[in-house]
Amino acid sequence: MFVTDPRDFLAAFSRERLPVRHAASARAAFLVAPASDALAAESARDNRYMAAATALDLDRAASQHGELARRLGDDVPVLTFPGDPACPDGLFPNNVFATAHGRLIVGRMRHAVRRREAGRGDVRAFFRDVLGYRTIDLSQRQDLVAELTGALVIDRARGIGYCGLSERCDLAGARAMHEAFGLALTFCFELAAGEYHTNVVFALLAGRLPLLAADGFRDAAVPAAIAQVYGDAVWLDAAQKHAFAGNAIALAPRRAWMSACAAASLQPAQLAAIERHGFALGEAPLDEIEKAGGSLRCCVAEIF
Repeated sequence: MFVTDPRDFLAAFSRERLPVRHAASARAAFLVAPASDALAAESARDNRYMAAATALDLDRAASQHGELARRLGDDVPVLTFPGDPACPDGLFPNNVFATAHGRLIVGRMRHAVRRREAGRGDVRAFFRDVLGYRTIDLSQRQDLVAELTGALVIDRARGIGYCGLSERCDLAGARAMHEAFGLALTFCFELAAGEYHTNVVFALLAGRLPLLAADGFRDAAVPAAIAQVYGDAVWLDAAQKHAFAGNAIALAPRRAWMSACAAASLQPAQLAAIERHGFALGEAPLDEIEKAGGSLRCCVAEIF
């Protein structure tokens, strides 16, 4: 089922009573190491979270990235693919590669600099030849834009997708992802003007607790409906959104991860809500990487 109206979403959720069918969190994850000190000029056109006219300190970014991989390894096995200097946004692989129960999904990126990443033979070969996954390749489609789990936040337990439309994902891309991930229900909506990815304004921790920046949605009824179906939410203000507090992930049922900057932005009541829902908060310093316009969630491609 594919819906675009908050009322239809609430009705579908109530009517279908979608049960927990799968694990809510991943069994492993992969990262791609930073390999360029440049910021992608094409990406800067529609990513206002990028640091203007600032290059990365590559050694510092690599150090932070390696420490992130080490810390996440406490929750799931983590592997890191080498970066490519020709792909400065390659350290954010979740927009290009995603998985769903025996399938590798390859996204269709808006910008040419990111479409290069989709052709990586090593990532494709790992999933095809080592894990035996089938590949669903959207990267050559000319009729859509679909930046995978940047645009699509998924309740993996129930098979519900939350897809935000922007220049990085159109309606055709949303429908293609609905099919590729095998979702039972997708709720598709417009992001606020200037927002590029859903996973900057919305995180869903292990299918239990949404973190929502209400000003990231064009229609305020959308985040309200999402909060309603989960019975609670942590609401983020504009400053916390820009600190990447919405760019969080739970790789294990009892721990949520976000960057150190994001964690520092949270108020005691918000931290208490996260703990009340059974999550310890893990964090990693990523301020150098965040200059590239993404944060911890963007660095993590989940393996289901």
